[in-house]
Amino acid sequence: MTRTAKVGLEALLTPEESVLVLIDHQPYQFANLHSHEPTMIVNNVVGLAKLARVFDVPTVLTTVIEERGGNLIKGIQDVFPDQKPINRTFINTWQDRRVVDVVEKAGRKKLIIAGLWTEICVAMPAIQALDEGYDVFVVTDACGGVTAEAHDMAVRRMVQAGVVPITWMAVAGEWQRDWARESTTGGAGEVMAEHGGGSGVALAWELQLLATPATDGAGR
Repeated sequence: MTRTAKVGLEALLTPEESVLVLIDHQPYQFANLHSHEPTMIVNNVVGLAKLARVFDVPTVLTTVIEERGGNLIKGIQDVFPDQKPINRTFINTWQDRRVVDVVEKAGRKKLIIAGLWTEICVAMPAIQALDEGYDVFVVTDACGGVTAEAHDMAVRRMVQAGVVPITWMAVAGEWQRDWARESTTGGAGEVMAEHGGGSGVALAWELQLLATPATDGAGR
């Protein structure tokens, strides 16, 4: 059974304990995505993928019958240009032994999942992986369903089972944890500036201010 800590420092994510699985961000799934604005999901999942690269978090890419449903979206594939997604026929990703083998090889127990659609291709593996001892986190704003209700009911169902819902910017904060962690500060900042919306704009402004020489009160 899951060993997820509900409170305390151990309940938070660290890069060293995390493994990310991105499921079926493909054209067919986006075509019937109605719980969110599709461009928002694209922005968020690409930002999440880039964060995984910055923090050196093992990432599994999956598609389902890609010859009919389409290739993984370019934004994700460009982050991992040399990685071929695991193309499945199973609806439940966790029933494909190749996916489980890659996750097991990573040797990490905090499993982070994002995918399309929430109610099927995210909920099924999340619930199954819980029973196999993984601490499962679902990045809800990098997922989407065929309706807002479908997405919401899936999240509720997963929470009842023990899944932890989280957003992609919260993942960034927990992975970074300390701005003195200079090895990742620059990379994480670049991702936030590009994909963080208003937060990214504010960060760019702060960096501008930090780089601007001080002047006296007269502006000279």
